[in-house]
Amino acid sequence: MERDIKSIAANFNLTGRLIRSEPFGSGHINDTYCLTCEKDGRQLNYILQRINHQVFKKPPEMMENIRRVTNHIRRKLQEQQSKLTSRQLIVIETKDGADFHSGDNGNYWRVYNRIENAVTYDTMESPELAYEAARMFGWFAAMLTDLPGPPLHETIPDFHATPKRFKTFMEVLRQDPCNRAKEAKTEIDFVLENAGICDVLLNHAAKGEIPVRITHNDTKINNVMLDEKTHEGVCVIDLDTVMPGLSLYDFGDMVRTATNPAEEDERDLSKVTMRMPIFEMLLKGFAEETHSFLTPAEKKNMAFAGKLITFEQMIRFLADHLAGDIYYKIHREGHNLDRCRTQMKMVQSIISQEEQMNALVDSVFNKLTAFGETSLR
Repeated sequence: MERDIKSIAANFNLTGRLIRSEPFGSGHINDTYCLTCEKDGRQLNYILQRINHQVFKKPPEMMENIRRVTNHIRRKLQEQQSKLTSRQLIVIETKDGADFHSGDNGNYWRVYNRIENAVTYDTMESPELAYEAARMFGWFAAMLTDLPGPPLHETIPDFHATPKRFKTFMEVLRQDPCNRAKEAKTEIDFVLENAGICDVLLNHAAKGEIPVRITHNDTKINNVMLDEKTHEGVCVIDLDTVMPGLSLYDFGDMVRTATNPAEEDERDLSKVTMRMPIFEMLLKGFAEETHSFLTPAEKKNMAFAGKLITFEQMIRFLADHLAGDIYYKIHREGHNLDRCRTQMKMVQSIISQEEQMNALVDSVFNKLTAFGETSLR
């Protein structure tokens, strides 16, 4: 593999001589390596990735999105004379001037600079971390409100099209190919009882009340890099799913992934809950960067978005369980049903606190707009 990585890296405009390559990170989709080059006694690090073209069917379109987004953010930061300018992702060109290298066997490879002296976290260790991560995702959205040119490509079509997810679920339920519906009656009934929420945000969008924006679509905490000393946000990474969408999808997925202290497949459902203190910090961080451009309908549906995206993920896990576990990898019998039940408990927890969450949303946005607050940290 070392020889292969060296030959692949040779296609890119790296500074210096490649002296080392090693597997890097904990991602589950792309194969990632850290490249170390040396020039004049100085070492420079790069990130080399093989793009999973089974997940992302059109890598050239995805890389065009990433190139446009990263270039735009850096240009704006340069105009602002920001210290963050040098700490953003840069797509390293190939020697032919392309954004990627298309190798043998149909593989696509890309290289980024490595962001130095910055760290990521896999778990929500504190409310302050929740605030900063959400603020950075809000910052990312704000930086792209004026991206020029045509709309970005859809890297995964219908990614958050909840009504289509529900339609797929209903078809799988009708067929019940593995005769599993009988063991999931409670979960199936819950989906059917709450199916009316599936198209709420899309109905707002159809009326023009919620605009289509550029969204990240994978707003897990470990996709934000923080300065290793100050813990302030540096940049947003993992841009493969950046495409047109609704801002509420991004915030809703933050609520789903960050407020629950339990694992996604936790069997002890007493551990599963939507933590209000974490929700409050996510809300404050995201609102600080976005309040000036979000519409009233976007602000009003912040809590609802958490419920919807969690419900959508429940539908996906349940449909895959009924279908025979053909999409999500499982490590035990009934694994996807366990995942489904965790999401259902989260939806129930959100429903039980939704009134309080909505009151908090009103309070936060009022402070930022009516009273001119600049930070809610």
